[in-house]
Amino acid sequence: MNKTISDIAQMAGVAKSTVSRYLNGGSVSAKTKQKLERITRESGYVPNTFAQSLKAKRTNLIGTIVPRLDSFAAAQTMTGIDEELRTSGGRMLVYNAGQDRQREIEAMIDLARQKVAGIILMATEVTEQHLRTAEAVGIPVLLVGQGHRELHSLVYDDHRAGLLMGRHVLEMGHRRIAYLGVTEEDEAVGLHRKEGFRQAAAEYPNCEVRYFESSFKISDARLAAEQILDHYSPTLIVCATDNIALGVVKTAHIRGLSIPSDLSVTGFGGYEVTEIIHPALTTVRFPYFEAGRLAAQSILKLTAGQEVEHSRVLDVEFHSQESVDNLNKPSV
Repeated sequence: MNKTISDIAQMAGVAKSTVSRYLNGGSVSAKTKQKLERITRESGYVPNTFAQSLKAKRTNLIGTIVPRLDSFAAAQTMTGIDEELRTSGGRMLVYNAGQDRQREIEAMIDLARQKVAGIILMATEVTEQHLRTAEAVGIPVLLVGQGHRELHSLVYDDHRAGLLMGRHVLEMGHRRIAYLGVTEEDEAVGLHRKEGFRQAAAEYPNCEVRYFESSFKISDARLAAEQILDHYSPTLIVCATDNIALGVVKTAHIRGLSIPSDLSVTGFGGYEVTEIIHPALTTVRFPYFEAGRLAAQSILKLTAGQEVEHSRVLDVEFHSQESVDNLNKPSV
């Protein structure tokens, strides 16, 4: 039996009006807010806005779990999801997992308790715990950015992205290269992009590529770039994301290195900021907004019991800019 506001008020030792204010985003003390958050979560309380939708066979609410809110990729994907849901009469509930695997699991359970019709999950890694939880919640779960044979997914062609980037920089004459990636636990960004680049490097003779690792944070990328430049002298640093590339560019500027004449830098993603910085960053653009729209369309079909392609691969677009020096050009 679902708890009522009166039940929650009694359990918390507060007035019904206090619980109502909390549920409607009104002003309550920090201590009371923490207590009510804990009690509503532990009791599985379903607010009226959700309870009303339970009377129908399914709700129009779609839960979206994002790795972090300050990500360009996540923001563009969420915008695509939101616009498509609005057109289709749906609504989106966003849960920020803060790049924490356990919080992703908790979010799936929490959203299911709130009776969402389906979940769009932008996970950085798909573990057995993710799969068990997806099965346990009993509602459609769609992956975006990562793929797994047991779940429906929308993925980018990360291998081709790495291949395109590798062939471009090698054609520009670079043979002493540092590749700054992320953990291979992230199969899309950490593994497939690198494998694509490695395939391109194998096509060219006398090519030395050293592989390094960072997190997605600009600050960590700056530190990684310092280590690379201290112990290696590449003509080019290929970065697994545009954010990582921004960290490398910052380190280069601090050291007085000119881009691209002293050091070439590339990224992946196609973030808007890559057009603003000077020189503009050579990158591979990913269709994040379109992925969001397609994800919303797919999850709505799944919640309606319709067939959806199990795994869909979205193409990417190479974008040549000014941050890669052409070492083949004749010397003056």
